[in-house]
Amino acid sequence: MTIDWANFTPWSSLAGGALIGLAASLLVICNGRIAGISGVIGSLLDGVREGRGERALFVLGVLLAPLLWGLVTLLPRIEFQTGWLGLLVAGLLVGIGTRYGSGCTSGHGVCGLSRLSARSLVATLAFMASGFATVHVIRHLLGA
Repeated sequence: MTIDWANFTPWSSLAGGALIGLAASLLVICNGRIAGISGVIGSLLDGVREGRGERALFVLGVLLAPLLWGLVTLLPRIEFQTGWLGLLVAGLLVGIGTRYGSGCTSGHGVCGLSRLSARSLVATLAFMASGFATVHVIRHLLGA
């Protein structure tokens, strides 16, 4: 493995992580809600009325943040190494996984681990293990 030192950006990555942690902390402290993307979107789609505007603004912020950041700096080029079918299958598998896992990486990995939740630790380890296994199968066994 080699590191592309010319594009290595530890300070912006650290700042982004700190902002995510701050936003998740403020949401819990101020509203008592967990900043799990799958839960927020799921409750919007399920038609839950309580806090609907707050959740819609949260999703809007997640979608607009990269566009606003693009006004400040050059965004990296997005590159997919699969076709639309691969993206569709991957999206469906992630959606199914977040439902069975009762949350996503933001809910379990950021918010759950910071609350020392054993359930979130198990879920995060499962996410990571399945990611490692997927990369191994695709790159080393299938040669893609």
